[in-house]
Amino acid sequence: MAIPPTAPVLMTRNLLYTGITRAKKLLIIVGYEKVVEFMIDNVDSKKRNTGLEYKLKSEF
Repeated sequence: MAIPPTAPVLMTRNLLYTGITRAKKLLIIVGYEKVVEFMIDNVDSKKRNTGLEYKLKSEF
């Protein structure tokens, strides 16, 4: 799993957890230790406005 330094809004614990739990047999994290530590400590999650709910409701 590549974890590059990026915008803090993308460096969340949820995203790290998703990457870790999708690994089937082996996980190798490539990135800076400080970035991974930041993600572990960053419990801030923003509401995502994807419009998916609206799109699904308008299709049916």
